[in-house]
Amino acid sequence: MEKLIEIDKKALFFLNNLGSEQWDGFWLAITKQFYWAPFFAVLFYLLIKKIGWKQFGFFVLFLALLIVATDQITNLFKFSFERLRPCNDPAVKDYIRVVQERVSHSFFSGHASNSLASTTFFFLIFRKYYRFGLLLFLFPLVFAYSRIYLGLHFPSDILAGYIFGLFTGTLFYRIYILFQAKYFPLN
Repeated sequence: MEKLIEIDKKALFFLNNLGSEQWDGFWLAITKQFYWAPFFAVLFYLLIKKIGWKQFGFFVLFLALLIVATDQITNLFKFSFERLRPCNDPAVKDYIRVVQERVSHSFFSGHASNSLASTTFFFLIFRKYYRFGLLLFLFPLVFAYSRIYLGLHFPSDILAGYIFGLFTGTLFYRIYILFQAKYFPLN
């Protein structure tokens, strides 16, 4: 376990210290969900064109349930593990660039789990209609890296968030398909 923690810290030092002051504003913007709204508006538009408004409403309901479930379970993990964020960890905070500070816990990343869960769910539906669906996964990669850049998460927080997000996104997709087939079959 000590070896894994050491690798995690070294990865944090490397990835976090790739940053510079001139890019801090960019990464502060990237980490805010609000600035991703145009991206999601385009995706929603493309999805509505293929599945219609009724199916889209059903999709949004499941997406909202997915995000709430993923977020709340992530918080349960954070309060159970109580891992310090890098910006608050005395063993690492002097060796990284701390661009933003939070007092909440680190393990595992809510940004990583929610972004990968929603992207996985969206991708599994979107891939039927568009060939470029895999490009959707650039969103959680960039979004979650911003958390390392800002000094808010260890790489293992991101990785664990990704694993959980992949699981919940796939689970909710399967439930969505079952409900869709029963209550809202496509024409």
